Amino acid sequence: MMPARRRSTVLLLAALLAPGAPIALGAEAPDYPARQVTLIVSFPPGGSSDFFTRLIASELARAWGRPVLVDNRPGAGGNIGAQAAARAQPDGHTLFMSSINTHAINASLYKSLGYDPVKDFTPIARIATVPNVLVVNPSVPARSVPELVSWLKADPRRALYASPGIGTGPHLSSELFRALTGAPITHVAYKGSAPALTDVVAGQIPMAIDNLPAALGLIRGGKLRALAVTAATRSGDLPEVPTMIEAGVPGFVVVSWWGLFAPAGVPEPVIRRINADVVRALNSPAVRTSIETQGGTAAPSTPAELAELVRTETARWGQLIREMGIRAE
Repeated sequence: MMPARRRSTVLLLAALLAPGAPIALGAEAPDYPARQVTLIVSFPPGGSSDFFTRLIASELARAWGRPVLVDNRPGAGGNIGAQAAARAQPDGHTLFMSSINTHAINASLYKSLGYDPVKDFTPIARIATVPNVLVVNPSVPARSVPELVSWLKADPRRALYASPGIGTGPHLSSELFRALTGAPITHVAYKGSAPALTDVVAGQIPMAIDNLPAALGLIRGGKLRALAVTAATRSGDLPEVPTMIEAGVPGFVVVSWWGLFAPAGVPEPVIRRINADVVRALNSPAVRTSIETQGGTAAPSTPAELAELVRTETARWGQLIREMGIRAE
């Protein structure tokens, strides 16, 4: 007969190896984070991407009791930051705030990204959605979209528009505007929304279509004039501003989105932990209000829902990019 002590040891090992045993439960509650977490964002301070990144970083730092450092790595339409995040150690201590361009647009825009939006990343949660807004310098005489188009056509030399960079949502929105209205606008690319809108405010560039959170404060301060928003319905922050469809541009509906990702290979329990904390933060009234005051909408999701969003948006924007013949240099 097996000695009692050995029999107890065997029974304990069998219990630990059984489905749903305590060893599995331990994996469900990892000691995470064990140190500072770095949250990479592909655009400079001052724009919508930076705002959402810093908001989430602050909430996660509060929940975890650990610092969450925001690392701005702008350039190449978001590719530089995405490359850095994709190559990080897959332990959950480096995360990435994607935008619609890094995980939906760039795959069709660039010959080589330096990363695979699907294979190199693990989705965690969608963060927010925002419409874009068409703005002009107050010196521009146009007070409606038709007036702006007429003013641009009258002298194509002044028909310039600013964007946060080649291949960004605002860039493609502006090209869609050109295609649908016939406005002879020429692209001037910047490294982010803040420098792009700064030159519109200064009058060096007459117009831009950019994310509403990036432009809202300048609109409210009278430094920019809003002519239309790109959502299907009007914005609660600018109820007097028509949609593009209302302004006479049929079929013009564009909404940008942001999502939180980790490098591929991060353990699933860590992903579940981060998702739960992000969703909890986005469902809090204070965070929702903060996003809404910036012109956005909190949009928490499961990892699977974010993965499906990447799939459908990549197909949608890929078709548009091919039809419009846009390529990044």
